Amino acid sequence: MPPSAELVADKGYDSQALREWLQERGTQAVIPPRRNRKIQYRYDKAIYKQRNIIERMFCRIKDWRRIATRFDRNVKNFMAAVALAAAVIWWL
Repeated sequence: MPPSAELVADKGYDSQALREWLQERGTQAVIPPRRNRKIQYRYDKAIYKQRNIIERMFCRIKDWRRIATRFDRNVKNFMAAVALAAAVIWWL
């Protein structure tokens, strides 16, 4: 797969090594810097605000016990359960 245009992450992933690796790939790091960082990097706040949509989606899917505990060891069965849960969540 080609590298993505942006990588959105929280402050826990703010490391110089990660930022350099992403820059080598041509990916923009959308990671807010930690407060104690000497060099405060700039990041796109509008893109970072959209991160909560993905976080809420994972939270809703994890409400399904079968998915959260990974009952299905077979990848096809697990992905089918995820697809079913996503369809039901979208429907409601």
